[in-house]
Amino acid sequence: MTRTILISGASIAGPALAFWLHHHGFRPVIVERAPAARDGGYPVDVRAGALDVVDRMGLLPAVRDAHVDSRGGTFVGARGRVIARVTPDEVTGSPAGRDVELPRGDLARLLHEHTRDDVEYLFGDTITALEQDAGGVHVTFRNAPPRTFDLVVGADGLHSTVRGLTFGPEDRFRHDLGFAFAGFSLDEATNVGRNLDREFVAHNTPGRMAGVNAVRGRHRLIGMLAFATPPGFAVDPGDVPAQRDVVATAFDGGGWEVPRLVEAMRSAEDFFFDTVSQIRIPGWSRGRVALVGDAAYAPALLSGQGTSLALIGAYVLAGELAAAGGDATVAFTAYERALRPFVERNQELAKSGGAGLIPQTRTALWMRNAVLAALPYLGPVKRLLTGGVDEAARSFPLPDYERSIAAKPLPRDDVG
Repeated sequence: MTRTILISGASIAGPALAFWLHHHGFRPVIVERAPAARDGGYPVDVRAGALDVVDRMGLLPAVRDAHVDSRGGTFVGARGRVIARVTPDEVTGSPAGRDVELPRGDLARLLHEHTRDDVEYLFGDTITALEQDAGGVHVTFRNAPPRTFDLVVGADGLHSTVRGLTFGPEDRFRHDLGFAFAGFSLDEATNVGRNLDREFVAHNTPGRMAGVNAVRGRHRLIGMLAFATPPGFAVDPGDVPAQRDVVATAFDGGGWEVPRLVEAMRSAEDFFFDTVSQIRIPGWSRGRVALVGDAAYAPALLSGQGTSLALIGAYVLAGELAAAGGDATVAFTAYERALRPFVERNQELAKSGGAGLIPQTRTALWMRNAVLAALPYLGPVKRLLTGGVDEAARSFPLPDYERSIAAKPLPRDDVG
């Protein structure tokens, strides 16, 4: 009988999975490379079924309290002239107030606080080897002594260690969408966006976007520099100085506040850089090992659905394990069968998202700006242009696992 399950990753999918596994009678353990639950990060969206998941976890009031309540944004020209203003619902097609946007670090903190009394956390460690046999998965850690678990789940993001150890090199499954981005906090001395309040300002040139975001509850503003990349683009993920150089070169000679943003990026302590990429893998499990969230099906930030897919995926994976009485072969198959069409529909959103966010030609940029400027005057028609995210987010009916497993609950006499 499956009991002990190791989860790699303590951001969103990992703690959410641990909550539901414990709820269903399993014993989850989480290993996380970072020394503690990670703070900060750009705001993320929680939509539709994902809101139902956090509601069933008892976290919906806290998640809504952390809502950043964005007022929308402004697109400006090289000299700061306003080109267009947009509201959140005009971007996603979702009616105002229905979805929740909150800092990623706030959501991760809430999930950690909600699980830390019931789940064993191994912070400051990572998996270095996995070996499966009939007795379980034998795990070697960088720091902790080796242990054996019934199952292992990779919830460790786009650059998943578990996926690499079990399924092979990342480049087999990572599909770059032709963009890269850098995110970082701004010191007050940067003097960019000083008067912003719960809004963002962005400036585009062909193949480039620079932006500043003022998030409710965060003292410092968040800067972002995103740009189109050529086929085969790559930067050493461990070479931060090289990453900063690549970003600075891409924005050399930019207008608006770009020079000051580049200067701030150069010295930001929380600098983050990555490509805009998806994970597309033929199967999400192999033997006793499975993947969830970005490790299995990163949709890319252009979809706006990464966090919601992580929460829903965690709920479904745990629910299927419980419904199968711990039979991983049955559960992993059911998990993928239930979720893959929903995942693929949301991944499709990102394939066209770059054209709207970072148009690559002057003509495309002019057309994008014209559409944005016209949105406030289009009334119901604008949903034809912006409703794709909302419709995709609501296309998955969340299963009721409590009802489906009521007739065959897991025995709990050996659960600690």
